[in-house]
Amino acid sequence: MNADAKPRDIVLVVDDSPETLSFLTDALEEAGVTVLVALDGPSALSLVDRVTPDVVLMDAVMPGLDGFETCRRIKRDSRVAHVPVIFMTGLSETEHIVAGFQAGGVDYVTKPIVADQLLARMHTHLANARVAQSTRAALDATGRTLLATDGGGRVLWCTPQASRMLGMAFEGVEQPGYTLPPAACDWLRRHLEGKAPDAVVVDAERRALRLRITPVGRIGADEILLQLAEDTGGGDTDVLKRKLPLTAREAEVLSWIAGGKSNRDIAEILGLSPRTVDKHLEQIYAKLGVENRASAAAVAVRALNAS
Repeated sequence: MNADAKPRDIVLVVDDSPETLSFLTDALEEAGVTVLVALDGPSALSLVDRVTPDVVLMDAVMPGLDGFETCRRIKRDSRVAHVPVIFMTGLSETEHIVAGFQAGGVDYVTKPIVADQLLARMHTHLANARVAQSTRAALDATGRTLLATDGGGRVLWCTPQASRMLGMAFEGVEQPGYTLPPAACDWLRRHLEGKAPDAVVVDAERRALRLRITPVGRIGADEILLQLAEDTGGGDTDVLKRKLPLTAREAEVLSWIAGGKSNRDIAEILGLSPRTVDKHLEQIYAKLGVENRASAAAVAVRALNAS
């Protein structure tokens, strides 16, 4: 195989009609696409458990597990939730179109299918999905504690750092379709309605830990980007900032140093890179006139005890 050859896109076609499968397989293979075929919803779910397609073409109406429910189950699995699903249907009634979007589909085409139109839409959604995946990969590389949920608090994806922090705090995070704790979901719903503050603090289930969840912004029609941080209650940071010549971030880092946290722990808690934490420590040492973390921690403890 030529090392410079472009990898073929993988398209999963889910349809119980042999005629439709034959037509789509011929059209897609002629367009240079690798085609996987499933005759029903359970077969499609079994396939995506083993292979991650680049796009799914989903028949809406199938016996047993229909296309809408199959799509919902795909979207509950964080490993493949990013894969765009395009519905194929002979039904043009508004309620079926809406049902497709509500289930997590990105588009729909009506039967009989026009091959050129389908291919054009498919390539557009593939390009959009790749941009989104590249963005997520970049976020992963920065070491930020970020995650995205839908409006109901169901986790769509998260960076490895956010996954570790959630795993330290809550049960079931490893399962596909994990939903944030009820208190966080309720806050998110009210925040989106403009009826709640810009952050919520949630008590952990697994250990003595409190997580602060802060919205960063919307990145899709129903995709909200959130940031996690371990909550210190704010008190120690405020005291250190008031009593010592430090910025708010430096005071926050110093409060965790006084609490015995390592640089790596502090980086994960605050959503920073370890290199950034090192830079903050250099500034803290210079401003406090100390040479190491033990001396800096001692200054912090004295300031806190005198408050």
